[in-house]
Amino acid sequence: MQDYTGILEARIKRTPTVESFRLRLLSKPDFIPGQFLRVLLDPAIPAGRELNKYLSFSSAPARAYIEFTKRLSESEFSKRLKALKPGDRVVLKAPMGNCVFKNEYRKIGFLIGGIGITPVISIIEHIALNGLGTDVNLIYSNKVEEEVAFKSDLDTWMAQNPGIKIYYCLDSPAPASAVGYHIGMMDADLIKTYMPDYAERTIFIFGPPKMVEIVKSLCIGLSCSADKLKIENFTGY
Repeated sequence: MQDYTGILEARIKRTPTVESFRLRLLSKPDFIPGQFLRVLLDPAIPAGRELNKYLSFSSAPARAYIEFTKRLSESEFSKRLKALKPGDRVVLKAPMGNCVFKNEYRKIGFLIGGIGITPVISIIEHIALNGLGTDVNLIYSNKVEEEVAFKSDLDTWMAQNPGIKIYYCLDSPAPASAVGYHIGMMDADLIKTYMPDYAERTIFIFGPPKMVEIVKSLCIGLSCSADKLKIENFTGY
C-alpha cells in the first residue's frame, strides 16, 4: 500500500445521486479488480475519518486512469468531493482489500444492492476488456430505476459478452416505459430464479453492512458453501 497523487480528469454523473471521479496518475496503483482505496481529502491528518474515506476502484486495472465512485450525500466528505474541479489534485492510499477476482474463477455470481456495484464494475470491465470468457451472473437491486448506476456500461458488456448475464431488480414499480426489471426485494426465490446454479458459483457480496448481512443470510439459507462466499462490507460510508 502506497500514497499516490492523482489529477482529476473528469466527473461522470451515474445517477442523480451517484458520481464517478476519474483521475490520471504519473504512476498507478497495481491493484486487483475488487480492491479499494482510501481518498484523503485531509492528507495532513491521515487518521481523520470525516474527510478520509474508503472507496472501491470502479475501473479495470488496464485503464490508463483510475476511477472511484460515490453516492453523494450532505456529509462534509461529499461536499468536498462536489467542490472538486478538473485539474485538482487528490491524494490516495492504495490498494487494499482481499475480496478480489481471480482468473481461476470460471463461474462467478454477484448479489448486489445500490452502491455495492462499484467494485463489480472493476471486475466485469476487467473480464470484458481481457476477453476472459468468465461465466458471470449479476443480480443488481435498487430502490428505483433512476438509481441504477452504470446501466449503459453493464448493458454494453452483456451484449458483447455471451458469458455475462445481468438481472435488474427494483424495490418499487418502474414506469410503464421501463422494461427488463424484476419488481420486488432480493430474496431466496429471486436468487433461485435468476441464478439457479448458485451452488456452482463463487459469489461476491459487496455493500453496506446491513445489506451484506441480509444477503449473506439468504445464501446461508440456500446452503451456499461458505468458502465460495466473498464478502466485503462498505464501512464508514
